[in-house]
Amino acid sequence: RLMRPGQRTQGKRPMTEADAEPSREEAVISPVGIIESPYREKFSVPRQSGLASNVSSRIRILHPYDTEDAFRGIGEFSHLWLIFGFSLIEDHSFRPLVRPPRLGGNTKVGVFSSRSPFRPNSLGLSSVRNGGVLRENGKLYLKVFGADLVTGTPVYDIKPYIRFSDSHPDAVSGFAREEPQRLQVAFTGEALSELESLGRGAIRAEAEEILSYDPRPAYQHESGRIYGVRLWDLNFRYTIENGLVSVTSVEKSPD
Repeated sequence: RLMRPGQRTQGKRPMTEADAEPSREEAVISPVGIIESPYREKFSVPRQSGLASNVSSRIRILHPYDTEDAFRGIGEFSHLWLIFGFSLIEDHSFRPLVRPPRLGGNTKVGVFSSRSPFRPNSLGLSSVRNGGVLRENGKLYLKVFGADLVTGTPVYDIKPYIRFSDSHPDAVSGFAREEPQRLQVAFTGEALSELESLGRGAIRAEAEEILSYDPRPAYQHESGRIYGVRLWDLNFRYTIENGLVSVTSVEKSPD
């Protein structure tokens, strides 16, 4: 039962204010899986989960969680929550103010008013569409759609999305009220030939969906500039003019 500071229990010293404080002991958590996604760098990742909703990723489940029993019944849920770690963040110092890309990268807001990766404990939360559990070459995978995680990101937990409690149609979303505007995407004939020659024509639709959300950094919107982004094992070069993403070349990534 709860006790007030100063209250004495039989055979014990009175409680103090320190006793009433919640524990601040550090917790150690281990990943249950590692995601394998098309995104090879942070600037290629959609700014929210669910935007590139048809882009597939898969989570390689780690031992001892790689048993089908741990996922029994998961097929009854269309969507899932992923709790993950921002593993590319090197500076873990506390920053009370951050600059969300949605505000142009200049306006500051409180870290707890944003989804910035520069946050205490470096934890993220994403909602994804469930693609099912599969076993391949002895390894267990969970396929998902719409993830916004760089490949290699540790996933610490997987939970079912519950529509009646997790969906709030009347929610107010501050500075992120509207979905980002999508751009048109077109491959030049040369870029399309390069993609086909690499045997990767099947990923064209997914690449177009990712690029339509403008992966450029918020502070780099220069007319006429050729940008590059790494997706899967490929480098895509493109320009953006008047709302059109023109993919000019596709080549194998050196690493």
